[in-house]
Amino acid sequence: MTMDTAASRSAFTAWLRSRWLPVTVIAVVLVFGLYYPVGMLIAHKIDDRMDYEVPAAELPAGGSRTVAMAAALIDREVNRNGWVANDPFFMPGSMLDNMPNYQLGMIHALGRFAFQLVDQIGRTRGSSQTDRDLQEAAGLLQYSGTKWIFDFSTSLLPTAKSEEQYRKARASLLNYNQRLSTGNAVFERRADNLQATLERIALDIGSASAAIDRRIQDGNATFIDWEADDVFYSVKGQMYAYYLILRELKQDYPNLVRDRELAGTWDQMLASFAAGASLKPLVVWNAKPDAFILPNHLGSTGFYVERSRTQIYEIINILQK
Repeated sequence: MTMDTAASRSAFTAWLRSRWLPVTVIAVVLVFGLYYPVGMLIAHKIDDRMDYEVPAAELPAGGSRTVAMAAALIDREVNRNGWVANDPFFMPGSMLDNMPNYQLGMIHALGRFAFQLVDQIGRTRGSSQTDRDLQEAAGLLQYSGTKWIFDFSTSLLPTAKSEEQYRKARASLLNYNQRLSTGNAVFERRADNLQATLERIALDIGSASAAIDRRIQDGNATFIDWEADDVFYSVKGQMYAYYLILRELKQDYPNLVRDRELAGTWDQMLASFAAGASLKPLVVWNAKPDAFILPNHLGSTGFYVERSRTQIYEIINILQK
């Protein structure tokens, strides 16, 4: 029995030696054939939980819930879920399409809101000094989300990765919130500050609506529009980030919401943002708006974008009275 086993092993070893090249090729094909698909499945995560809450440790007493949410979203997407928009070609995440656009859409919204923190909410008047932490965070959030260690289109030298810049932005937001909790920073809760912030958000999602319209016009002439999902998930990311920001903003302005009787209108607006951010088609279709069989998911998203925008302006009108 032992001799038979040894003979079998010897025969198998001889067979491998005689066929080492095809065996090696097959092994390499199997490894790489599994590396990308399995890696993509592991990396892919579109986190659109509407009940997402800021970790208690990141919300100091007396701080802003909205600022804490912005910092928490950066932490979640960069450190916990993993930033994939800048993955190089040898990483499985580089083959993903929907998740990168979703993350980029979220960062876009957070970056736009950060500007409002600098210009409106985080200073007493337009002529007062801007907050250093908010200004730094706003600048860092404008950094391209697709930058890896090397960007040969601009330089042969290493450059700052997107994640590094966003982590710095998060640190600045947390530092501002900590100073706010101790009375060493400003968070204006006047109606005109909130109104100006809402106006900028309305303008930004108006741009998203325009992007949807352009994609519908340019892409529905073909049976499969390969760029429709890029626009869809980018807008979905914006809507999701704005939903959470606006949800917390309501908590940061409790007296104003109560005095102007905004609670009902605000909740309706949040419901529209949530509906737009919750769409999860298996395949994103960009058929003609009057198509009989295939849907137009961009049109569906566009409806909720415009509805949300209209409801923001309803709140703005109430604040103006």
